[in-house]
Amino acid sequence: MTGWPETLGIGEAAAHSGLPAKTIRYYEDIGLVTPMRSANGYRSFGESDLHKLTFLGRARALGFSIRECRALLALYEDKSRASAEVRRIAQHHLDSIDAKIADLAAMRNTLSHLVSCCSGDDRPDCPILDSLADDTGTE
Repeated sequence: MTGWPETLGIGEAAAHSGLPAKTIRYYEDIGLVTPMRSANGYRSFGESDLHKLTFLGRARALGFSIRECRALLALYEDKSRASAEVRRIAQHHLDSIDAKIADLAAMRNTLSHLVSCCSGDDRPDCPILDSLADDTGTE
């Protein structure tokens, strides 16, 4: 943090990390960061706190859950870690993303088919509504 104060308040920490102050407070509440407290009770964030907040912001932007972020942060701080564990967490998350993409593609295909079957005219019959109301689980 060359040229920066030794510690920063929550507003400055938010600006430097790119996270809202509310998120930082939440991360503190659940034990992901533990800033120092001044005599008046104000949070005081040091360089390592800012680094953790940035790390967490990037991990959350990639869609890692809080549980996964906690594990990744612990592994990051453990210099004797095995990268295999980090890879396992990331691979599991990647597999989850791939499954969501497949689900979304299937949803899109189904909806695209239904839209193409609907004439969209003034008549009341509608294959989209019929499909949504169909309790047999088929289109």
